[in-house]
Amino acid sequence: MSNGDAMSNGGPLSSGSGGSGGGGNPTILRGRGAQEYWFEEGCFITEWLNTPDDPALSIARARVTPGVTTRLHRLAGTVERYVILEGQGRVELVGPDGTLTSADHYVSDVEPGDVVVIPALVSQRISNIGETDLVFLAICTPRFQRGCYEDTEE
Repeated sequence: MSNGDAMSNGGPLSSGSGGSGGGGNPTILRGRGAQEYWFEEGCFITEWLNTPDDPALSIARARVTPGVTTRLHRLAGTVERYVILEGQGRVELVGPDGTLTSADHYVSDVEPGDVVVIPALVSQRISNIGETDLVFLAICTPRFQRGCYEDTEE
C-alpha cells in the first residue's frame, strides 16, 4: 500500500548510530513531515515507517474517501493488518486461489477498533460505506515493498 521508499523524518534519541527501530538505538520518527500521496490501489497513503533500516515492519496511514472501493490486490510474501481508526468500511478477502466464488471468500463490515489480519497472497479490498473518510493503519510484516503488490482486479 505504499511505495516502499526509505523515509527519514526524525532522529535518534541518542547521538549514536542506529536504524529506525529494528535494533540499535531508540528512535522517535516524526510524522509531521510525511506527505500523503495517491496510490493506484484507490486510496491515499501517508508513510509513517517504511525503511530498509527496519525491514521487519512498515506502517502507513491509509485514507479511503466515501463511496470508494480500493482495487482487489494481494501482497506476495507480506502479511498485512488493517487497524481501523475512523469511519465505516466493508472488507473483502479472497483466498489464494483468487476466485471470488470460492469458499474462502469473506466479506465483513469494519469499524474503529477492528483489526483485519490478511495473510500473504490473500486478495483484499476495502470499501468506504460511510459518509466520512475511512482511515486505517496498514501494518505490514515484513515491510511493504512495491514489488510485493499484485493487482488481482478482473
